[in-house]
Amino acid sequence: MRKMKTLKKNYEFQNVLSKGKYYIGKQITIYITKNKLNTNIIGIAISTKTCNAVKRNRIKRLIRENYRLLENELNTGYNIVFLWNKKDLVENASFHIIQHDMKQLLKKVDVLK
Repeated sequence: MRKMKTLKKNYEFQNVLSKGKYYIGKQITIYITKNKLNTNIIGIAISTKTCNAVKRNRIKRLIRENYRLLENELNTGYNIVFLWNKKDLVENASFHIIQHDMKQLLKKVDVLK
């Protein structure tokens, strides 16, 4: 199993959020910029005001798993940040809705093959 590369530092997130294009779905928002590498680097951010740590971690796991399933179908060379839409309730977090959102948004960006 390959290790997924992730954004770790605050300045890496700020770079993508300030310079990247964004696309809004039902439950997630995607910010995306090109990088000079041959791999995709992802970041997941959920506000602490949204819910408690257990629910935030569940949402992160759902997003990570959906990305893992789509990873082989994506073009490489992008920094991608996934944000949870605050307006949507955390209790409505669904694997299938996130999967549909992710596919739809990545097709819109033309990253999905």
